Amino acid sequence: MTRLPLACAAAVLTLAAVPALAQQAKTVAPVAVPQQAEPSVGSEEWLRQRGETYSAAPDSAQNPAEIEATSKLNAGNAAQAEAAERADAEARAAFEAENQRWREEQARSSTARAQWEADVAAADSARTRWERERAQWEADVAACRASNRVCIVPEPPAAPK
Repeated sequence: MTRLPLACAAAVLTLAAVPALAQQAKTVAPVAVPQQAEPSVGSEEWLRQRGETYSAAPDSAQNPAEIEATSKLNAGNAAQAEAAERADAEARAAFEAENQRWREEQARSSTARAQWEADVAAADSARTRWERERAQWEADVAACRASNRVCIVPEPPAAPK
């Protein structure tokens, strides 16, 4: 019976000591791996690292018909590339011209809208002033008629145009 409490106490102390022991573990320094110089792009070694196994045969071993066919293909590719560049340059120029035209149209439209908004504001102001003058005229005419005297009624204010 006395052994059980001692075994439990020993287990508790062991469990309490585990984190402290884990923190004291020595770290091992990483081993330095020597750096190798990177092969130049396009070199035999560079191609070999990428799985390429092709190497050109010397000119003396080349087939003249293959050389001529390759030259024609290369010339055709170059011509297509030049034509694509020209078409691309023309398309960019057309886009820039259309974009400039659109910007000019937007500027004209914005100017016209600003002028329209200013005209609407001026018309609203003129209408408000006319309504105020008309109300004053009607009040003056009503006051004159209510006084039972002879009134010379002026013309009402002209409506805004």
